Amino acid sequence: MLFVLSLLGFSLGVQADEIRPAYLQLSENSPGVFSVLWKVPVKGSKMPALQIRLPVGCKDVTDEQAQLIDGAYIQRWLAACEKQGLTGNEIAVSGLEKTSMDVLLHLEYLDGRSYSTQLTPVEPAYRIPAESSSLEIAATYTWLGITHILEGVDHLLFVFALLLIVREWRRLIATITAFTIAHSITLAAATLGFVHVPQQPVEAVIALSILFLAVEWMHGRQGRPGAAERWPWMIAFIFGLLHGFGFAGALAEVGLPQHAIPLALVFFNVGVETGQLLFIAAVLSAGWLLHRLNRPKLVAYAEMAAIYVIGGLSSFWLIERVSAY
Repeated sequence: MLFVLSLLGFSLGVQADEIRPAYLQLSENSPGVFSVLWKVPVKGSKMPALQIRLPVGCKDVTDEQAQLIDGAYIQRWLAACEKQGLTGNEIAVSGLEKTSMDVLLHLEYLDGRSYSTQLTPVEPAYRIPAESSSLEIAATYTWLGITHILEGVDHLLFVFALLLIVREWRRLIATITAFTIAHSITLAAATLGFVHVPQQPVEAVIALSILFLAVEWMHGRQGRPGAAERWPWMIAFIFGLLHGFGFAGALAEVGLPQHAIPLALVFFNVGVETGQLLFIAAVLSAGWLLHRLNRPKLVAYAEMAAIYVIGGLSSFWLIERVSAY
């Protein structure tokens, strides 16, 4: 638990629920002609010094149209590529190696072929293969899911608060399973377009859900166990539905390959669950080590400090998100 407290302290300066890679999409509109969408997250007016580098056989045929929307700089233009101008050649992002940003790349052809991959500062270029690979999509979206949950501090705090409240193993497994099932349902429903929920209220209620668990923990310490302690699986399921909408909003930020939406969605969810299990394992391991010291007061102080961090951050996010309406 001390390890987790250190992690949370480090995360104080991190924006909650942050999944902000840049996004590059090339969609073939007519033979050899691609519409290019380039979306880069910005902070304030600071624009990362990044440049799209298409193969030599590609030339811009329209001027770039640029606009700033919801904290992202978006450019659109058309590029004409010679026959086989992309296959076997590289698409790269110059300057990416000087940042800590990733770029999600989508490429779609008229004949139905599609490619998805993630460019990183270490590997800022991608060579287009002759045939698309489902494995590539699976690997890309699994990694996106893992990084999203591990960088989504608000989701981690919710899970952490559940771990502080639920101590019995069977109840804990049932609670985490309920949370997983719930957010998987709404993630799929929102991503596939069956349900549309405004993102700002969802983010505010997610912050409220974390604050609720912090208050419930305090009530339990005072001998007044509440709903979260009596029926943790039910609380996890109800709030898990809201967290799923949060995941869907984050996934919408980077998009899905149109010809492989179910595959990408499934493996994004696999990545989220993998990251969640890694976090739970880290918390339980740290808690076990702390208990091995056989110092009950230290354990009690650590838990109290953790709940104050959780309550303080969730209160801040709630105020921030409500005032942003």
